[in-house]
This record gives sequence, C-alpha cells and structure tokens, in this order.
Amino acid sequence: MEIILLVIGLAGVIVYIASAILIFDYVNERIHKRRHFVFINLFIYSYVKHYKKTTREETRKTGKLFYSWLLSINVALLCFILFLIFR
Repeated sequence: MEIILLVIGLAGVIVYIASAILIFDYVNERIHKRRHFVFINLFIYSYVKHYKKTTREETRKTGKLFYSWLLSINVALLCFILFLIFR
C-alpha cells in the first residue's frame, strides 16, 4: 500500500511540475514578460491566475492546464497524508 501511494504521489508531483512549466510558458508568451524560470515557485499562483483569466477571455472556458495543475497537487498532497497515516 505504501509503495502504491508513493508512486501515485510522485506521479502527481511530476504532473504538477509539468503543468506549472506549461502554464509559465503560456503566460509568458501572452504577456511578453520574461521572468526567470528559477523563480517559478514564487510566482506560480499569479501565473495560474493570469492563465485562468486569459483562457477564459479567449475561449470562455478555463484551460485544461489549470485543472491538471490543481488536481495533481491535490492528489500528491492526499497521497502524502495517507502515506503518513498508514505508515
């Protein structure tokens, strides 16, 4: 059980990082501000806010990367909590 939780949790973290990078690229492409990639964790919430706003303006729907980002971090957090409980 613990190994399954670790694998699912690590997959969630990997999807979270990939989604954050793709959101970062999307927002930087639209705004034309090039912030350094090193500081992505400091600004990720503002990037997600801009991504959500921009995709709603363009397509009248929230982009898929937003849901991927949100779901993956919640899955990783849930797996971490369950891992601590079952350990």
